[in-house]
Amino acid sequence: MDIKQYVVEKARKAKAASRALANLTAEVKNNALIKMAAGLEKEASRLIAENKKDLVDAEKKGLSKAMIDRLTLNPDRIKAMADGLREVAVLPDPVGEVLRMWRRPNGMQVGKMRVPIGLIGIIYESRPNVTADSAALCIKSGNAVLLRGGSEAVYSNTAIADVLNKAGAEAGIPDGAVSFIENPDRACVLEILKTKQFVDLIIPRGGEGLINFVSENSTIPVIKHDKGVCHVYVDDKADLSMAEEICFNAKVQRPGTCNAMEAMLVHKDVAKTFLPKMLKRFQDAKVEIRGCGRTVETVPGTKAAVEKDWDTEYNELILNAKVVDSMEDAMAHIAAHGSQHSEAIVTTDYGKAMRFLREVDASAVFINASTRLNDGFEFGLGAEIGISTTRIHARGPMGLEELTSTKFIVFGTGQIRK
Repeated sequence: MDIKQYVVEKARKAKAASRALANLTAEVKNNALIKMAAGLEKEASRLIAENKKDLVDAEKKGLSKAMIDRLTLNPDRIKAMADGLREVAVLPDPVGEVLRMWRRPNGMQVGKMRVPIGLIGIIYESRPNVTADSAALCIKSGNAVLLRGGSEAVYSNTAIADVLNKAGAEAGIPDGAVSFIENPDRACVLEILKTKQFVDLIIPRGGEGLINFVSENSTIPVIKHDKGVCHVYVDDKADLSMAEEICFNAKVQRPGTCNAMEAMLVHKDVAKTFLPKMLKRFQDAKVEIRGCGRTVETVPGTKAAVEKDWDTEYNELILNAKVVDSMEDAMAHIAAHGSQHSEAIVTTDYGKAMRFLREVDASAVFINASTRLNDGFEFGLGAEIGISTTRIHARGPMGLEELTSTKFIVFGTGQIRK
């Protein structure tokens, strides 16, 4: 079987499963998710063993520390995957929810009901947890899913998908509802993007290169986020102790994620107080600082930033720092260099906070909180299929509701059009 035929058959089977899955009760779906969670925990040693094969290959290929961190599975991360499945299981089922009803002058009642999208294709890199998160959210929202992980995680993803499928089958999930493309050939991605007769939506998760490739080649609608160039602005009215904790968390807690801070903007009136201590803490944590001229002047020895740095998503322990004249200056910088992903302000000034909230364009805007919190689990969505910076249909972390569409429903008593 050639690659095109292989992908088409996978998509055809998954599409057929989507029709059956759309009609399952919440009880069946929830029970399946609970069994899947138990399966992941039971097979933890097997998953870690398979993951080690991917890690060995990653080391040989010279992947970055950030990529290897994303790729790594350990008992805590497997437990987190299982907890995510259980969290989704207890969330309200959006399928069949009637959003509103209204009566027309002829007595006809019209309404809108949530329905599954159908078959969702997820194309992603590195993080094996995406396999479990995507399966959980798609099943609960009544969608089948066609998964294609990166070649760097093929052993991990294949094992996770196998565990999920076996547990799901025992609970009544139709065969093919969670379909995984085991073939690591990149040509599979291009073939998935051509299966518009089966796949209803594509969601890419990964680096800028993958997302651009998917966007440029897909014949299917795409919901995506571009690179995560996220900022924290430390205002002149900030609680500087709070600002220090937020900035440190936003950069260091897990630098390889799309919601990690890539640039810290500091008001000129607090720069001399805030920057020396903050940059020392970053440097002690092995963060390389690249600063504007005034940052270098304030903290001598800091490496000077070049223009392209302000537009770069590092995904590692590198941080840009800039001194700004005002909040307006900070917002102008964000507008010019941000990626509309996650932006934060630290301030005690309510008026400034509300202006920042209204005027900064991003999928999530934070007041006195870390950008790392832009996450489906942290927002109470259970898990997320991804963070969308697309303006159409869904924006921000995509949970269950974002994986549904709507249809009109009409109740009549014999009405006809005159």
